[in-house]
Amino acid sequence: MSGDRPREIAGETPGAPVAPVAGPGRYKRPESVLVLVYTRAGEVLLLERARPRGFWQSVTGSLEWSETPAQAAERELFEETGLRAGRALVDLHRSVQFPIVPPWRARYAPGVRNNTEHWFRLELPGRRTIRCRPGEHRQFRWLPIPVAAQRASSWTNRDAIPDLHRTYTGPEHE
Repeated sequence: MSGDRPREIAGETPGAPVAPVAGPGRYKRPESVLVLVYTRAGEVLLLERARPRGFWQSVTGSLEWSETPAQAAERELFEETGLRAGRALVDLHRSVQFPIVPPWRARYAPGVRNNTEHWFRLELPGRRTIRCRPGEHRQFRWLPIPVAAQRASSWTNRDAIPDLHRTYTGPEHE
């Protein structure tokens, strides 16, 4: 496994907060969510970040110090797309850990090198109009699952999206 690839966290209780390294205010919490939004027809929503250009991802974002992963997933979904999930948001009970890239480490407490990401999904009956958050995302696309998996820029998205593909086609079609 390369240093950029996420790893599953053994023995973690899904949704349980990671022990904080620093308190609220000064540093970001090294914990985030990934929310895969997709349609029953098998199209995945990807958002292009404003910076860096050409960086495509699903809904993602950091947990506030007082939030659970589910609360952060709901908040990030609404902030980045204008969508509200309610009970349709599904916790996949999967968390991965990945290294924080050096240019962003200053946002975290000294010595923090890894982020824990919790995965969620939201199935929609069909495409919805997405309201991109100005300054954060430039545009959005609804893409077939295999295309979205190829287009996604982050390792965690490229690992999570194929799980949707298996849901729609079964492992024998990979």
